[in-house]
Amino acid sequence: MGGIGATGLILIALVGIILFGPSKLPELGRAIGRTLSEFKKGTREALSDDDQQASRKEVGGSDAQYVENGQFKDNKRLPE
Repeated sequence: MGGIGATGLILIALVGIILFGPSKLPELGRAIGRTLSEFKKGTREALSDDDQQASRKEVGGSDAQYVENGQFKDNKRLPE
C-alpha cells in the first residue's frame, strides 16, 4: 500500500477548507499540534517510568530483591 501523494494531500486540504473554512484551519492545526506534543510527553514519561521500574526490579541478579525502602534483601539460605 503506497503513501499519500501530492494529489491526495491537495484533496485533503480542499476538503478541510470546505468543511472548516480558511479561518478555522490555523486553530485546528494548533490544537492538533498541542495534542501530539502532549501525547509524546506522556509516552516519554511512561517509558521512563517503565525503565526505572525495570532497573529496580532486578539490580543484583536473581539472588537479590529490591525492597521499598531502598535497600536490598538477600534471598540466599544457609545449608541445613
